[in-house]
Amino acid sequence: MKHSGSADLALMGGSIPGWLFERMTKLSLAVVEAILVDQGKEAFLKKMSDPFWFQSFGAVIGMDWNSSGVTTAVMRALKTSLNPYAKQLGLYICGGKGKQSLQTPAELIRVGEQTGLDGLALSRSSKLSAKVDNTALQDGYPLYLHSFIVSDKGDWAVIQQGMNVRDGSARRYHWHSKSITSFVEEPHTAICGENQGSILNLVDKKAARTRKGILTLLQEDPNEILKEVPKMVLPGYHGIKAKDVDPKRLGSILWLAQENQTAQFEDLLLLKGLGPRTLQSLTLVSEIIHGTPSRFSDPARFSFAHGSKGGNPFPVPTKVYDETISTLKEAVHHAKIGHTDKQKAIAKLNVIAQRTENDFTPNAPFEQVVEKEKRDAWKYGGRTIKGFSKPPDDTQLRLFDK
Repeated sequence: MKHSGSADLALMGGSIPGWLFERMTKLSLAVVEAILVDQGKEAFLKKMSDPFWFQSFGAVIGMDWNSSGVTTAVMRALKTSLNPYAKQLGLYICGGKGKQSLQTPAELIRVGEQTGLDGLALSRSSKLSAKVDNTALQDGYPLYLHSFIVSDKGDWAVIQQGMNVRDGSARRYHWHSKSITSFVEEPHTAICGENQGSILNLVDKKAARTRKGILTLLQEDPNEILKEVPKMVLPGYHGIKAKDVDPKRLGSILWLAQENQTAQFEDLLLLKGLGPRTLQSLTLVSEIIHGTPSRFSDPARFSFAHGSKGGNPFPVPTKVYDETISTLKEAVHHAKIGHTDKQKAIAKLNVIAQRTENDFTPNAPFEQVVEKEKRDAWKYGGRTIKGFSKPPDDTQLRLFDK
């Protein structure tokens, strides 16, 4: 058994305001549907098991890029938005934070009843992953969040997080069923029920290797268990610094978002009419959907899609956020009925931005980019937990333009 990754994060307080969480759920659903239409359920589970992609996704929906709250926000938004459509999507999200985590086994039993999967086996997988991270590791991060995402084919991912009360940090653990050979690969068997999808059976005698592996893990040094696991360690300060962002990657996105650039690419004509600021956000969302793992080494960059509730790096541009959701939902809807032109145009944003990076030379300092976003926030319905952004006064405008 092994993790698919882990992340060390800073604890940052503050609840998510309703106006932002509602948008998070809508964008989360649209992004997941786009991934499912284009790549399938297994691709989504693989993305969820990657700590770098997960953090980038949290940033693109409007959370502070390096906050432990990303975990709670993403899983809560996904559970809220996906579960009402679980049967159609073929994805079920169980568990959550605090008391909700204790309901995971019962929820998985119900999923089994609805899908024909072995709910007891899924429940066992949930308990084993929690047991490893809460007991076998003994690394000072007792779990307080446990989420289990399972497809109607029996593939799954686990996202769980623990808190270190001594230094005020959190650690997130990622699991993926494809990384656990004794769960889903030979010698374990998959039993198929008639027209009801795959059934997992961990109590089969061939799962003895797994049970033996758990006993071995309980005796191992935590550092040895985590040694070869992909790990992300994020800084504890608020906001974003220039060193947190790849300037070529961000610069090429800002360049592509310029209004005159869209018309230069025939593939993007269907997106003509969207404002430059919406294209900026949509390009980052496109990368979340279509980008390869190497593209998420700088998750802070994805904060330049929709900012955050605290205004770091800038207030949430609510008008842009809504237009991004609308455009993506429309593209997914048309793709479902066979009209993929708009979906391909959105995917092309990611391709063109990446192609531009190699020869791109950023001409604006990072601080100037952030300042411009803050200065223009009022134009796009900029909002934080303190309220809506206001236009800068004439003096500020004149100083900035000089």
